[in-house]
Amino acid sequence: MTEYVPPLADIRFALYAQAELSEVARLPGYGDATPELVDSVLDEAGRLAAEVLAPLNHSGDREGCRYDNGVVRSPAGFAEAYARFVEGAWGGLPFDPAHGGQGLPWTLATAVQELWNSANLSFALAPLLTQGGVELLEIHGTPAQQRLFLPKLVTGEWAGTMNLTEPQAGSDVGALKTRAVREGAHYRITGQKIFITWGEHDCAENIVHMVLARLPGAPEGTKGISLFIVPKFLVNEDGSLGARNDLRCVSIESKLGIHAAPTCVMAYGDSEGAIGYLVGRENEGMACMFTMMNNARLGVGVQGLAVAARAYQGARAYARERIQGRAIGSDDTRPVAILQHPDVRRMLTTMRARVEAMRALAYLAAAALDRAKHAPDPAARARAQARLDLLIPVVKSWLTDGGCEVASTALQVHGGMGFIEETGAAQHYRDARITPIYEGTNGIQALDLVSRKLLRDEGAAARDLFGDIRGELGNLETHPDGRVAGLCGDLGAALKTLESATDWVLQAGAGDLCRAAAAATPYQSALGFLLGGWLLARGAAAAAHRLAEGEARNAALLEGKIATARVYVDNILPRAAAEATAATRGADSTLALGDDQL
Repeated sequence: MTEYVPPLADIRFALYAQAELSEVARLPGYGDATPELVDSVLDEAGRLAAEVLAPLNHSGDREGCRYDNGVVRSPAGFAEAYARFVEGAWGGLPFDPAHGGQGLPWTLATAVQELWNSANLSFALAPLLTQGGVELLEIHGTPAQQRLFLPKLVTGEWAGTMNLTEPQAGSDVGALKTRAVREGAHYRITGQKIFITWGEHDCAENIVHMVLARLPGAPEGTKGISLFIVPKFLVNEDGSLGARNDLRCVSIESKLGIHAAPTCVMAYGDSEGAIGYLVGRENEGMACMFTMMNNARLGVGVQGLAVAARAYQGARAYARERIQGRAIGSDDTRPVAILQHPDVRRMLTTMRARVEAMRALAYLAAAALDRAKHAPDPAARARAQARLDLLIPVVKSWLTDGGCEVASTALQVHGGMGFIEETGAAQHYRDARITPIYEGTNGIQALDLVSRKLLRDEGAAARDLFGDIRGELGNLETHPDGRVAGLCGDLGAALKTLESATDWVLQAGAGDLCRAAAAATPYQSALGFLLGGWLLARGAAAAAHRLAEGEARNAALLEGKIATARVYVDNILPRAAAEATAATRGADSTLALGDDQL
């Protein structure tokens, strides 16, 4: 297995050239996010990722977690690594200093999350869910709840989880049966939850579960769901830990991947009922939980990016070292590194282009989150929020699909050795496969994109995005570097195709939601492929500008950005038109097949 080398130069480029971190840092409250501080944060995060987390990735996968009568033991080294994470205050990067956070941009925090997830996806799942709980309580928690829970969640001393799924209610959250009964100032919770990531472990001193449950007499479906804080240990008024709550882990799952992250079956209220505290209002739990879910969906998209980046790194290293076969077209009969073979180069260049497009899109969405929270003008905040809402399902789905695809291609580069666990390529493939499934399957993301984002505002947010892309491409058409200007024709054609596909989805959805739903996944993919190309063109323009300014020190990096944008436009962007065609032509034939014909 190759060592993990944090791609800090590529991350810095994406932050500034594609996500426009310099503009984000000028938002109110972000004055501390100077280039010097950003560099320091990335350097230290990269060091922790490479030296502490990455060495545990393969060993944690082999060892897995251990379950013993309700107690879950993490693999060797994980508790110590978690202590280092807490000591470095890494969990608090984007959160309010009033609660112990550092108040830095989500854009920067997202880049740091890429490092954690590339180094060790199983480990990184724990802080991912904790940060979602922090954001949930920052927005929906009472002052008393914030005072008791946020300081320790922000530092990571306490971990957080999300409890939605039940045995009979997978993605259909409205079918849940967990019950909550009011008892004075709190509630008693009874029921069972499954697939609870890091639901029990030995890394944090307390675990704060965010649990969806139904009150007696509540309406059916999602309109009758409430949200509760249910801590493993009750918390006293002075913030100290009290008695053990009536909840326990009854088993952990044996899984395809992420072996070092315990996936727990949790039982609440086997005795008197677990004590829980209402978040928000009764029967409005789903609205509150969506804050945590959207946070997690962005984070899971970053997981897809991170695994892809790590898999690409491993495949590139192997291709440089593996000597096999003579070079095509050469009279030299000596074997060469497989990097010299055209098809291997095709795999590596397309992997690189896909990873860089995924990174740019993830960081762009995080920048929209920062603007939605901190832009001084209400109209600018609303526009950023609409942009973020549109991007979230695409980030979650397109990046996780891409993570699986890149991890699979990396295994192919390794050939037979990729199928052998010792190279690590198989683990990346296994770990990546969960990401299109959890936090709402990618099909659910597509339905969300079409029904909640496109149809609800009649395409306004999408047209606003398309307008920005068209304006930027118009400027790039006259770029003095012909390599940049030459990207615009293909991108402009792809944009027109997406606009036509959007109009089709809007028209179809207005008359028959089933037709729009059948087209949703290819439409979502088409949009992802367009956005990736647009952002790589933006990066190519920034790279060309820096080269024209005489930036010789990073010339190889910058030339690579221009070349990679061309690779994307030639090899990957055509998939936007193909997916758009499937969206607009495939729905009717998909729905025409009868149940007995499937």
